[in-house]
Amino acid sequence: MKKIILIISLVFLLAGCTAPDQKGNDFRQISMKEAASIMEEENDYIILDVRTESEFRERHIPNAINIPNEEIGTEEIESLPDKEQLILVYCRSGNRSKQASAKLVELGYSNIVEIGGINDWTGETVSEE
Repeated sequence: MKKIILIISLVFLLAGCTAPDQKGNDFRQISMKEAASIMEEENDYIILDVRTESEFRERHIPNAINIPNEEIGTEEIESLPDKEQLILVYCRSGNRSKQASAKLVELGYSNIVEIGGINDWTGETVSEE
């Protein structure tokens, strides 16, 4: 019994000494409804659509800019020069926007808000086709 208690204590001790994961996702996630409220109340933000160019041309949120998730890597993004500016990130369903948001945080952006997918957007959209 003493050995079991010692082993359990040792496990807890070692678990408590490990450093926290520094690669956590440091971006917020909100609903499209919350995002629509921000868009009505704020004026200094970027709406970032991370879908493909063809998806973007088909339908996107007004005033959004398009940088496909696949193009976000380890290099600076010229069209996003202010790393402290509020950036609302969306895609089709929410998967690519989460990936892109994590990559933007890794690039040093500090005000990233992932808002899900355009499938949940109930507001106006524009088309370039």
